[in-house]
Amino acid sequence: MTRVIYDSGESMHKEAKDMVSRDVNLPKGRFPDYKTGANNTIIEPEEAPKSAPLKEIVAKETAQLLQQQKRLSVRDLKEKFEKGLAGAAKLSDEAKKREAASLDRQVLLKKLRDVLDSLKGRVAGRNRDETEEAISLVEALAVQLTQREGELIHEKVEVKKLANFLKQATEDAKKVVEEERALAIAEIEKAKLAIERVEKAWLEHETVATDKDQQELEELRNEVREARRIKMLHQPSKVMDMEFELQALRSLVLEKSQLCAQLKKELAMIKKLEEVKSTIFELQGNEVLGSILTIVCQVDAGPNISTCLIQWFRLLPAGTTRELIRGATKTMYAPEPFDVGKVLQAEIMLSSEKAAVTTTGPINTAAGLDNYVGSLYKLSDSEFTVSVIQMNGQDFASKSVHTFHVGRLRLKLRKGRSTKAKESYSNKMMLCGSRGGGNAAAKAVFWQARNGQIFTLAFQSERERNAALILARRFASDCNVALVGPEDQASVAMS
Repeated sequence: MTRVIYDSGESMHKEAKDMVSRDVNLPKGRFPDYKTGANNTIIEPEEAPKSAPLKEIVAKETAQLLQQQKRLSVRDLKEKFEKGLAGAAKLSDEAKKREAASLDRQVLLKKLRDVLDSLKGRVAGRNRDETEEAISLVEALAVQLTQREGELIHEKVEVKKLANFLKQATEDAKKVVEEERALAIAEIEKAKLAIERVEKAWLEHETVATDKDQQELEELRNEVREARRIKMLHQPSKVMDMEFELQALRSLVLEKSQLCAQLKKELAMIKKLEEVKSTIFELQGNEVLGSILTIVCQVDAGPNISTCLIQWFRLLPAGTTRELIRGATKTMYAPEPFDVGKVLQAEIMLSSEKAAVTTTGPINTAAGLDNYVGSLYKLSDSEFTVSVIQMNGQDFASKSVHTFHVGRLRLKLRKGRSTKAKESYSNKMMLCGSRGGGNAAAKAVFWQARNGQIFTLAFQSERERNAALILARRFASDCNVALVGPEDQASVAMS
């Protein structure tokens, strides 16, 4: 049987109020978070460490910005204000979200209150008491929520003020930046104009100074001429001595010219005699650098040229002397860069007399060789691919590929990473074209690195061989060294 207890509303309200004030603990600034245990006892959770209110954080950052404003640059201040404005906008958005959440909670509490009121009329006894306690708890929560809404509204107003302040400060910072930029541009333009004026003045000064120096130099020249004229007027004996010297020189030149004419006549007669003797032999081949000259016999019944002694010479431009080309004792000879511009002559020793064959004109250089050498001369080191034919007079067994380096200070022969020979330019070094004859003579060179170390190297082409010779001799000349062949400086008188 159910027991029904009737009581007035005031006693129930008072009892519910006492229960709320005795059992409920509502922390300020947030909704209560609790659990119910046995006999409807409220169990409070462990309190989390309290965080500083958002208003205090904003106030602290604003104070720090104001303190740093005096020692920050305009650009940094602008960036700080923009960051603060972004933070204020973020806080405003969070306030709006909290306001919306607060409205949702008010609606939920109102609905919960209505549900509890409707439930109150349907239950009796202990359930009714519990319902009234729940209604009192909901009303207390509504009071707390109203207080929180007031605080949120106040914080929203403060955030709006701060946002407006930061926005205005950002605008002011932008204006200051633009003003400073305009001032900097103006200063730069003034500096450019000043530099142009200085350059113009300097050019004018330099032009005036040059003209003045030229004028002074011309005046000095005139003074020197006048001084010389006056000196000659006061020293007539020296003038007479100079006249006597001129007369002696004229007579000496006349004697030399007569002697030269006589020598030309004798030379013409010698050439005629040699032409008669040399009709048996003839030189074949292009008279140009990079070719091979060969002595051939024009008469079928003529002497066997392979058994004759042969010697090649260079005829000097004067025509009175000739240079012996040591080692050139074969029927074939490949001209080298030393022979360019000179006439070559081969002397054949027969049993009872001599015969000589001579090129029709000076040896010409190869086309494009000077430009090729000029481009290589700009480099500090040039590499050429070669093969070693002989080493110290002995045939080289291996025909492997080597690299010949022509540098500004030294010559070097390498095979892969190993160095076969490396010597600086010196008077003991010799370098010339190969004079041993053969079809490969136009591509080969004779190189004596030092005493006891001699190589015969074959290049891949006649152009590379001649370029290497010219380039090495130029670099050696820069070091005051003359790279020649064996006894190239020896000359003999014309027979």
